[in-house]
Amino acid sequence: MQGTILVGTAGQGIVRSVDNGATWHRLGLKEAIEFDGVVRSLAVDPSDPARVLAGADVGICLSTDGGAHFKRIASPADDQTVWSIAFSPSNPKLVFAGTGAPSRACMFRSRDGGLSWQQLDVELPEFCSGVHKPRILTIFVRADAPQEVWFGVEEGGAWRSNDEGDSWTRIDTPGRGINNSDIHAITVLPATADAPVKHVVVTVNSVCESSDDAASFTAKASKERFDGMYYTRTIQALDPQGNQLLLAIGDGTPGTRTRIYRSEDRGQSWQLSVLHTAPNSTVWAFGGHPSDPQLLFAGTKYGYLLRSTDGGRSWYKEWRDFSEITSVAWTPFVAPVHAHPQSID
Repeated sequence: MQGTILVGTAGQGIVRSVDNGATWHRLGLKEAIEFDGVVRSLAVDPSDPARVLAGADVGICLSTDGGAHFKRIASPADDQTVWSIAFSPSNPKLVFAGTGAPSRACMFRSRDGGLSWQQLDVELPEFCSGVHKPRILTIFVRADAPQEVWFGVEEGGAWRSNDEGDSWTRIDTPGRGINNSDIHAITVLPATADAPVKHVVVTVNSVCESSDDAASFTAKASKERFDGMYYTRTIQALDPQGNQLLLAIGDGTPGTRTRIYRSEDRGQSWQLSVLHTAPNSTVWAFGGHPSDPQLLFAGTKYGYLLRSTDGGRSWYKEWRDFSEITSVAWTPFVAPVHAHPQSID
């Protein structure tokens, strides 16, 4: 495999490997992201695998060499903790970012691929009951309808825009079927010859699905579907049609048990993936790249990095342990090893 593995952590900044995981290095001492900092999100530019955006505790940072170096992009999110970043798959110039605890939860947009940013007009609560200060955990931009953008807040609801973020509507309103305002992940599966568009909103304890353009949802309790586990962390489509999905779930946060499930029928049924090493905590994040859909990574709350080479059917633990893994990315661009890397080998 030729490429660069990037692991975002809470406590070690970004840790990366350019030799298929044989060795690992943190960023250098003079980077915008501290080598012992917090990085909550990573996003690879769909049009250029050398460009990587990182959401860190200093704001929004950009690499143009596959993660070897990062500079902070001046923005209204400076010195705030950025929890999520997402490129529009069909228009990579359009990018969204969301902040959260310990910062105020806010949404931001770039129309030039992340070089400049504006704060968007959506008012979110400053405090909440479950996690004290809300954080935007997920952003999703539809590839087949790029004007439609979603974000989800822990805790603060599911929000939708139909005009590229100019205006927003809260979707988890009473009577609509989304059972909880604690939103962990959102994805939209495009229509196929056999199925309509499906909107999927993952709450802390359920998977909520809609086939009527998000007018109504059916919430299915996770503990009744997934081996008694309730803490539904994230979901990811593996193919453009949305037929194949991965779902990560655990028995809590950080959790003592976790599972990865795989679906080949748009989430109607789920099969348990094989974890060759029992993870030490809940799987927190998935990472991959369309250039190799069989190669996937998963990171746990307490620092296990898992790898799959068969599209998520089975997973092996990497030899290196990390601090809390918050995000994982893989890019086919082979990043250079800079002059003074901070080795953790």
